[in-house]
Order: sequence, then C-alpha cells, then structure tokens
Amino acid sequence: MRRFNSLVAALLLALCLQAVPFSRAQTSGQHTAAAVSTSAAGKAAEQITAGQLKDYLYFVAADEMEGRDTPSRGLDLTAKFIAMNLSRWGVKPAGDDGTYFQKIALQRTRIAPEQSRVEINGQKFNYGEAFLAQPVAAEVSGQLVYGGHGWVVNGKNINPYAGIDVKDKIIIVNGYGPRGINTVADLGVKEGVDWFSPSDYAKKNGAKAVISFPLPEDLTNWSTQRRKEVEKGTLGVERFDKADGAGVPLITVTRQIIDALFQGEKVGDAEFTIARLFDFHDKAFALSTAKQVSLKLSTIVEKASTQNVVGVIEGKDPVLKNEYVAVGAHYDHVGTGQPSDTEGKFASTKDKNDTIWNGADDDGSGTVAVLAMAQAFASGPRLKRSLLFVWHAGEEKGLWGARYFTETPSGSINIKQVVAQLNIDMIGRRKPEGDTNPANKELAQRDEIYVIGSKMMSTELGDLSERVNRGYLNLKFNYKYDDPKDPNQFFFRSDHFHYAQRGVPVIFYTDGEHEDYHRPSDAPDRIDYEQMLRVTRTIFMTASELADIKARPQVDKKLPFELSGN
Repeated sequence: MRRFNSLVAALLLALCLQAVPFSRAQTSGQHTAAAVSTSAAGKAAEQITAGQLKDYLYFVAADEMEGRDTPSRGLDLTAKFIAMNLSRWGVKPAGDDGTYFQKIALQRTRIAPEQSRVEINGQKFNYGEAFLAQPVAAEVSGQLVYGGHGWVVNGKNINPYAGIDVKDKIIIVNGYGPRGINTVADLGVKEGVDWFSPSDYAKKNGAKAVISFPLPEDLTNWSTQRRKEVEKGTLGVERFDKADGAGVPLITVTRQIIDALFQGEKVGDAEFTIARLFDFHDKAFALSTAKQVSLKLSTIVEKASTQNVVGVIEGKDPVLKNEYVAVGAHYDHVGTGQPSDTEGKFASTKDKNDTIWNGADDDGSGTVAVLAMAQAFASGPRLKRSLLFVWHAGEEKGLWGARYFTETPSGSINIKQVVAQLNIDMIGRRKPEGDTNPANKELAQRDEIYVIGSKMMSTELGDLSERVNRGYLNLKFNYKYDDPKDPNQFFFRSDHFHYAQRGVPVIFYTDGEHEDYHRPSDAPDRIDYEQMLRVTRTIFMTASELADIKARPQVDKKLPFELSGN
C-alpha cells in the first residue's frame, strides 16, 4: 500500500477542518422512531449524522494513519486531529499542562545478542544459534529442576512441583501444556491465583530462570522470532514495568542445549533420555547438583511515548459539575501486518496484498462516535454534571491507556468523581441479511447492540440505560456477553475493565466480532453508518440522562467473582 504521504495527509486534514453541516440530520437517520425525544437532549442528538460519522472515520481509518499502532506517527496524527476539533468546539483540555494530551512514557527493551550467552559445564552457547530469550536483563546461575509441563492449575489439582522447592533454582519445562486443559476457561479466573504459567510460578516461588524446550512452531519461526527479539523487543509502559517488577528470564533452547542439560542424568539406575522426559510430564524432579549452569542476558532499553486524549465539557450545577460522566473509546489499532487471507474477496475494499490494518470498526467507529458526541454536547445545552471524554491509547497492547488514566487521572480529575463510564468499542457493523459466514455468526443484527456490564455493578445504571433506550430508538439490547462464564471474556477485553476495577459502574457497547476483525479488510467502506448512527445517538441520550439525574447511580453489587480478576 501507499507509504505515508505528508501532502495527502495535509489535504485530508484540511478537508476535515471544514465543519460537518448539521443540516445533514434532515436526511440521515431516517429510521429514527416517533418516540424520539423532543427534549433539548433529543434535539442535540439529532446533530449527530451518518455523514458526519463517515467523514470522520474516513480520516481516522485512512491508510495514511498506518493502522494507528501504539506508538506510531499515525496514532499521533489521529490524536492531533481529535485535539484540534475539541479546541474548535470549545471543549476544555484536560490532559497534562493545559493540553489535551495525557503523556504516557514507554520503553522498548531489546536483546543485545553479542552480550548474551548460556554456559553449561564450561561449554558456551550463543544467542540466536542455540537459544532465544525474552528481553529481560539477567545474569544467573543455579541448580536445575525439571518441571514437566510447568503449569499449576489449582481448580484441577494440577501441580507438577509437589514436594519440589524451586527457590534459587533454574526450572526446565518441556513447552507443552498440562493434560485436560484445552481452553482458557479450563484454567480458572485469576492468573497468579487460580493458575500459574511456568514463568508465573517461577517468579512467585523465587526461581531464577525458566528454560523451555521448543515446540515445532518455535523451530519453524526461529529466525523470525530472533529478528523480533533483536529488532523490536518488547514494548511496555515504563511506570507499569517498574510497578509490576521484572519478569523471570525465559529462554527457549535447541536440542544442543537440551542434550547438554541432561547429559549424564539418571532415573534410578537407567540413563536419562529425552524420550523419557515425557514420562515425567506431570511431575518435577531435581537434576544433578554437580552440573554448573549459568546464563547472561543483556538488553538495550530505548525510550518512547504515547498519549491519551482527554477533554471536558464543564457542567452548570455548582456542586454536580465536580462529578463526571465519562465517555470513551480506544483510538489505536494494530498497525501493519501480513496481507489479508481473503484472496481478494473484498477487492473493492482493500487489495488482497494490503498490509495496513485500518481498524475502521475496531475502534475507529468508537473513536469517531465519541468525537461526534463531543461536538453535539459542545453545541447543545449545558448539563448539570461535567462530561469527560477520553480517547485511550494502547488498548490493543493490553488496555494501557485505560489503566494509566484510571490509576493517574489527568488534570484535577479524581477517578472517584466519575459516576459512570460508557465505553464504545466496535459499533459500526451489523450482520447482513441472509449472511451464512460462520465468522459473522455472533455479529449484531440490524438495530441490535451487545450491552455488557450495565447491570453488573449498579441496578440504577442498568435501569436508566433501558429506560432511555425504550423512550428513544428502542434498540435491541443483547446481554449475551454479561454471562460471567462467557468464553469470549469480552468484559476483560476493552477499556471499561479498568474503570470497573476501580469501582466505576460501566456500560460497554459492541457489535461483536466479525469476518474483518483484526484484518486489513476492516476498512471504512465496510461500515454500516446508519446502524452506527442509531447506536451513537442512543449512547448520547444515555450520557445526557446520567449527567442530569439528581444522584449518581449507586454501586449496589460486587462484580461477579469470575470478572473480578485479571
């Protein structure tokens, strides 16, 4: 696809600087029912149009944004586009130092191959040839423990380490999972509580490192993974890395190192062989104390940054203006990747060789919905409470922006002042009539939207959400994914999660996954803008009601146990 072209981007920016004419409301959203409110809020909602959403999305999800990876110049340009419009509309900046940007310091850690090695009884092995490693700086030596598969799953009484102390040891695992564990749901809820990966267990119990056998796919992708560790490494939020602490070194080794590790080992009187290791898949044992093993991993750390975009429309009530109704979306996506495997099925949308993952639905749709709502609120009547708009970065990396904001809200905002958070992540698609594609099986139907979390923490919030919808467009609210045992685990997978973890009642709106999810074909011309309009206006009305009710929604329920962990 086309490389970033500053001239094209400037022209797009200039086009989007032109105000979207509100007269489009007369021709967009004709599906609006007779029950549409004639209140001031209802009239303000009509300022949001399908044409407006389309204009904004064709900018945000343009190829020139290069997939809005975190961090990237495309993401930064999108942030500036959002901030520019907020300034034009008079939305107050609520980021750092009087800006719209809440800066997030990042760091990238890469392996330094020439300074990394493994040594066994004086025999040295080089990085890249005999082993690969996660980029965690370390220099350790110690006795060896073979840990079988290395996983602990408390709910299924799986613990290969029974009777073995791994403190100050180096754990060797065979790379395969435990028997009887086929899905994520089989593990339990909380990582580090209900279940432990080999690395989790090693860190919790004081082991010095984990050495893993390679799986067949590891060997197939060896050179690609080596290049990734050396060139890209791992990217993280600097503050999170410091707070969470360094992980335990994890290296994947070739047969050369495996043979050296087990050379001369015996089980009873019989010499140990690699084949016999899998007889001990579910049980750990200590290796010879005479073997001298050490490893050194050196890393290169580089600084980077990204940002949340934050704006506020102040409420008119002298007391309630200190409370906030938060409306948010993540404006990042996954950047660039491999060409689509659709073999040209969507040739009108994207060429089959396209490598730019535009993220029009995920979450360009949420990004521009929040932008259009901010514009309508800015031109409409002031409400009692303040409105807080947050475009989160790094959602695709692990909800970075939402965690960062809720742990350290920008400006003078305190998370305890947020009365509710409405999260919008993928609202631009619906299942076509007669569609039989299995990938679209769970995609929302016409005038349907999945609503997650509205009843989990606050009865009042759930009731308000339904009351507003019934009196307005009466969309079909599908609560399927409210099931705490839902195998998709959608409740954990978007920004609202961190608000809920800090006691803020939430509503998450999504259309579900579809055939273009996380693929280059998730492009603006695949969006149903009329469907997106109806959902956006409904959320606008819900936020309006929340901003004007007498008392904030009471949190009268704890999150279900299954949804209270990581």
